Amino acid sequence: MTNIVISGSLGRMGKRIAALAIEDSDIRIVGAIEAKGHPGLNKDVGTESGLDAIGIKISDDPKPFLKKGVVLIEFSTPLAVDGHLKSARSAGSGMVIGTTGLNDKQLKVISDASKSIPIVAAPNMSLGINLLFRIAGDLARTLGDDYDVEIVEAHHRFKKDAPSGTAKRFAEIISNAREVPLKDKGVYGRRGDVGQRPKGEIGIHAVRAGDIVGDHTIVFATPGERIELTHKAQSRDAFAMGAILAAKFVARKASGLFDMNDVLGSR
Repeated sequence: MTNIVISGSLGRMGKRIAALAIEDSDIRIVGAIEAKGHPGLNKDVGTESGLDAIGIKISDDPKPFLKKGVVLIEFSTPLAVDGHLKSARSAGSGMVIGTTGLNDKQLKVISDASKSIPIVAAPNMSLGINLLFRIAGDLARTLGDDYDVEIVEAHHRFKKDAPSGTAKRFAEIISNAREVPLKDKGVYGRRGDVGQRPKGEIGIHAVRAGDIVGDHTIVFATPGERIELTHKAQSRDAFAMGAILAAKFVARKASGLFDMNDVLGSR
């Protein structure tokens, strides 16, 4: 049995994680967290997720729920991650971090914390996306910079960070496979007279509209042919199921920083 605490439990992702966790006989929700002042505080996480009450009230403080053997699933905000990571590290709890928009300093703190607690950190928990990460790297290595690369992501109007963490991860994988720095080759949108496309450029574009859950397309194109990798999330359940699988993986580890490739490799 894997015991979890859900941070951001009343967000779009948090509700789906809670609902799927309740239906999973190998998972037990032992805590649910939301921001201070949230109107859902002190309500039952089960009923707030559209199911029957499970006797777990939503709190604004993770500390009472965290201890060794518990996994904190983090889908909140970059600002909240800092405090929750500190609490998890102090308690010896594992973490699954799916929050995007983290800066380099925060990523360094996560890496440091993983020396004492187990952490899965990934910009996208979907199993399909993580398989595409592998394929994109293989294509980039094989095709080289004779093929132009364009990355297009689309999300709902409420998403605050752009480009998505997943799009940035695709760009990093492709630039690493080509052995060139992304800072030198990445172009984020285009406007005006930008001139002829330079060789090796990696274009990254963000769309925000309606209630799009998450679409990502990576285009490899050269004169005469085009290869497209496309992933379309039809619901948040794809991400929620991946997060739950990651929590089960983390619960078996003592420490270390892992990604979804590690989780997939353990299946």
